[in-house]
Amino acid sequence: MTDLVERLVPDELWVLFRRVVPPTEVIRPQGGGRRRAGDRACLAAIIFVATSGCTWRQLPPVFGPAWPTVYRRFAQWSRDRVWARLHRVILDELGARGALDWSRCAIDSVSVRAAKGGH
Repeated sequence: MTDLVERLVPDELWVLFRRVVPPTEVIRPQGGGRRRAGDRACLAAIIFVATSGCTWRQLPPVFGPAWPTVYRRFAQWSRDRVWARLHRVILDELGARGALDWSRCAIDSVSVRAAKGGH
């Protein structure tokens, strides 16, 4: 594991992430194929893309998995609602530590067109 992966996904975050990511079964009927890319390296690469502004194709090879693998993992985790569950787990953890200042929170809403003119 590279220093960059450890910096982007510190042990404390990794422990929380493992609580919300669904287990993966790797089935290789013939016993061959490549070893599945590590979730921690993929998570670090996803965080890098999200925070650096680079595209998936610009992902540096230092993470290990190639960009298509990282993107597929991101898409799968998005379908599995991993990000929403991780957000909740992090908030719960911070709340338990007394590290949240709810006096500074913001509530966001979605605007939806009212049916029949709102009547």
